[in-house]
Formats: sequence, structure tokens, C-alpha cells
Amino acid sequence: MNAALAVIVAFLAFALFVGLRARRGRTMSLEQWAVGGRGFGTLLVFLLMAGEAFSTFTFLGASGWAYSKGPPAFYILAYGALAYLLGYWMLPAVWRHAMRHGCVSFSDFFVSAYRSRALGVVVSLVAVLGMTALLIIQLRGLGIIVSEASYGTITPAVAIWCGAIAMVLYISVSGIHGSASIAIYKDILILVIAVFLGVYLPLHYFGGFGEMFARIDASRPGFLQMPASGLTLSWYNSTILLTSLGYYLYPYVFTSVYAARTEGAVRKNTILMPLYQMVIAFMFFVGFAAILQVPGLTGADSDLALLRIVKQTFSPWFVGVIGGVGVLTALVPGSMILLNASTLIAKNIYRDGIAPQASDAVVGKLAKRVLPVFGLVAVGFVLRGGATFVALALFASSLLTQLFPSFVSSLLPRPFGNKYGAFAGIGAGAVVLAAAVGFDVNLRTLLPGVSDTVASINMGLVALAVNAVTFVAVSVFTRSRNVAAGLAQST
Repeated sequence: MNAALAVIVAFLAFALFVGLRARRGRTMSLEQWAVGGRGFGTLLVFLLMAGEAFSTFTFLGASGWAYSKGPPAFYILAYGALAYLLGYWMLPAVWRHAMRHGCVSFSDFFVSAYRSRALGVVVSLVAVLGMTALLIIQLRGLGIIVSEASYGTITPAVAIWCGAIAMVLYISVSGIHGSASIAIYKDILILVIAVFLGVYLPLHYFGGFGEMFARIDASRPGFLQMPASGLTLSWYNSTILLTSLGYYLYPYVFTSVYAARTEGAVRKNTILMPLYQMVIAFMFFVGFAAILQVPGLTGADSDLALLRIVKQTFSPWFVGVIGGVGVLTALVPGSMILLNASTLIAKNIYRDGIAPQASDAVVGKLAKRVLPVFGLVAVGFVLRGGATFVALALFASSLLTQLFPSFVSSLLPRPFGNKYGAFAGIGAGAVVLAAAVGFDVNLRTLLPGVSDTVASINMGLVALAVNAVTFVAVSVFTRSRNVAAGLAQST
């Protein structure tokens, strides 16, 4: 066993120990297992949300896109700022609603807001599909990190299996407490590693940031400018808008909100979260530094930029430390995805859709049985290979954002939408998104002859616009019909 692998194994063993130990002294009811008994303070909520926000997507994907795409990667840095502003107003309202209605799962919010268990089933299906893509990101990232950081001693497949088993074990035993406990160590370590690499590598190889960008511009003229086609400024702006609107519609974000002890803890976190955008900026510097030092990475291999330049620069033991921290960036969000997916399947698909008489105890047992099955399915998908981290994240974000119109309407003092509009809007948006992903439909194919500015608008935003119009139209139409029917009966 080489030094790097020994360090990585130590990190994984430590994470498993901490995750399992987190159960100590607690009776795991469904509420305790899924949302921590709603007893997390400001610090734990912050660490949990930050742990979800900073995953292998930002650890590998941010540096990979800076390496391969250049300026379009900065959308990853920009959308968070807008999302946190929205969250300052939205998330406390979600917390209050969850406290009033005893929400445990993501879909419980929609079930109680629209008084429709059937809508909860639909929302759960959308959420599970989106989270499958997100879990693929975490597991695939775990495999890449361990394989690269161990100098090929461990294959990606073996690393993926080990990581998935570890997640299933400590989540089954400790629930959300396991993820929160690991997040404490992970967030401190990732902050130190990101800042160190983002500063050290440009200084070590180029003598400074200015010289690094000057040499990149000299060797690849135009690379540091926004492209004239494809990932243009209109793609950039539309993607920022789309992703920021859907940022808080990841089911595990709702779980973190539900777990908060007070409304103030939730609001304080939206103030603190922009600190994590700084970490992403340092990941970009790593990607840019790798352009000239480890050239030739293309396609999905661009996600290897960080690990390749780290292996070239540091001794094996330190590569192992970086690999171990990378493993933690997969375990925390990955385990939260497993927790939420199993809870949704057991509570909102099984109980709301099939067995409404099932007790919380039955739902809790079923969720723990679903947990390894969902993990197994995700492992199967990730071993088949696939797109880059950013491509998968964009798909998941676009899909989950289709819940935004019905979500934001429910937060209004006088909601204008109803369950019929929610069904129709989600369905319409999903159809447009499926056409875009499955058949490569875009605005250029729909509107031949349009400019590149229009053609490069993110199709997820187009799907959201169709969704919103359908949601409003169907809600207004069905409400007016119900009013008319009520008047007819009264006369």
C-alpha cells in the first residue's frame, strides 16, 4: 500500500467511524432519522448546507470547466450569490410551513401546500430522477479521486463500491446526524485545501496570477474571452438565472431547513453561505494553472485537471490528504441524497401513493430498506460511464427547477395556483426538458435563423418559462370553472 492510499483509507475509516458514532444516545424515530428531531443550531445547519453545496461537482467540476471552457465556468461562482439572496426570504417561510405541518420529506411541503397526495407522488418522482443524477456525480467523483490519488492502486469501480457501502452504513444507522457530523471535519479541511491549492499552484508555476493568465492568453488566444457561439453570454446569463431559481429545490436543502431549531438559524445561514463562493474561486485558479502544466485533457477527462496537477506537484502523502478530503466532499452530499431519496420513496411514493394507512414506523423501516437499493441503482448507472460533472449537474438542476413555479406560488400570502396547475406546469416543463436532452432540441431547431444570442439560451430556462405559463393558465382556468360550477349549484 503506497502512502497516498494509506492516507485515503484512513480518511474513509475515520468518516465511517464518525458517521456511525453520531447515533449515540438517540432513539431513531422517522423524524429523528430524517431531520434530526428539528434540533440543529446555526452552526450545524451551516455546515450541513455548506457540505451539500461544496461537493465533488465543485471540487472537480469547477476546476475541470475552468480548464476546458474558461470564462463560462464562472456561472458556477455567480449563481450562488443570487440564490442566497432569494433564500434569505424563501427559506424561513419553508421552515415555518414545515413546523406547522410537520414536514419530514421534500414532497411533504407540496402535499401540505396543495392538499394533494398525488402531487406529492409526482414531485417525488421528479426529485428522485434529479437526485439520481446528483448521486452519480458524487459516486463518479469518488471513484476518480480515489483512483487518481492512489496512483491507480485502487480502480474507480472498487472506490465507488466502498464509498457507496460506507454511505449506506452510516446513514442507515445515524440518519442525518451522520452526515452532519462528518460535515464538521470536511468543511474545515476543504476550506484549507482549496485556498492553499488556489494560491500555491499559480505562484509555484507562474510566479503570480497575472503572469499565469498572461501565459494562458499567449498560448491560447481568445480562450479567456466568452465564446461567440455555444456557451455565449446569453447561455451564461440564462444558466445563472435557471440555476439560482432551482438552487433551493434540491431535496436535501429542504431537509437541512427542516432540521433547524429556529427560523433565525435558517436566515443566518443564507447570510453566511456566500463565504463558500470564495472557495469555488480558488478551485478555478487550480483549473487555470493546470491548462499549461497538464495539457491534453479533453471531454470528461477535463475533470481530472485538479488531481493531475496535484500529483505532478506534491509528494504522495500530500496527494493522499487531498484525495481523502475529496472523498469527504463526496460522502456528505452523497449520503444526504441517499437519505432524501429513500425517505421520498417510502413516505411519499409508497405511503401517499399506495398505502396511506402506513405508520411512521413502517415508513422508517421501508426507507432504510430502500436506501441500499437506491444506492445500488446509482452505482449501476455510474459504472456505465457518462457525461462530465457539470453536464450532469445542469440536467439535475434543470429538472428540479421545474418545481419552482408551484413552489414559489405556495409561499405567497394569497397563493393563486392550485394542484391542477402544478400538475400541468411540471408536466409541460418536463416534456420540453426531455425533448432538449433526449432529442437535442434547442431554440435554433425550433426557430431556424435566430441569432446565436437567442439560440444559446439554456433550454432549461425555456422549459421553466413554458412551465410557468402553463401553471398560471391552468390554475386560472380551473379556478374559474370551479367558481362557475359553485354559482350554478347555488342557483
